[in-house]
Amino acid sequence: MTYEESSIALNAAVMQLSPAELPQFLKEHAEDQPKRPFTDYMRQKFREKRISQQNVFLAADLSERYGYKLISGEKPTKKRDVILRICLAAKFQPEEVQSALLLYGMTPLCARFPRDCAFLVAFCNRIYDIHDVDALLRENNLAPCLITEVSSVTSVQGVKERNQYSDT
Repeated sequence: MTYEESSIALNAAVMQLSPAELPQFLKEHAEDQPKRPFTDYMRQKFREKRISQQNVFLAADLSERYGYKLISGEKPTKKRDVILRICLAAKFQPEEVQSALLLYGMTPLCARFPRDCAFLVAFCNRIYDIHDVDALLRENNLAPCLITEVSSVTSVQGVKERNQYSDT
């Protein structure tokens, strides 16, 4: 059973609980509650897609050491772009990206925000190469997700977003 399938089954069971039944349910399903949900989810997705973490980190333009520490939770980040770069490199579908962001404790992509909209377009159109995504972002005067010269970002909002989303 996949992570999503087990989550759906658990959610369905919880929807039938009364508040008094909650403690017993939690006790019975303690082993179903992942200790590291993001780590478990990402590793399962990599296995399902038959891709190595090493190849994902290389495609995401992240050092292997940093990537492994990030996935394991040893070295957390507040930079959403780092997670998005991993999702691009792993060729995630839009719903998988949203799950990864939520499990990491970050806000999911929202089409109301221009930069998020560009990322959604990239994922929906299977544009997974990080350089192609950066080109899409730049073409729309949005901050790229790779470290680049600030002069390449033409809008003030893009510079602010670049500072908020870059990985260093």
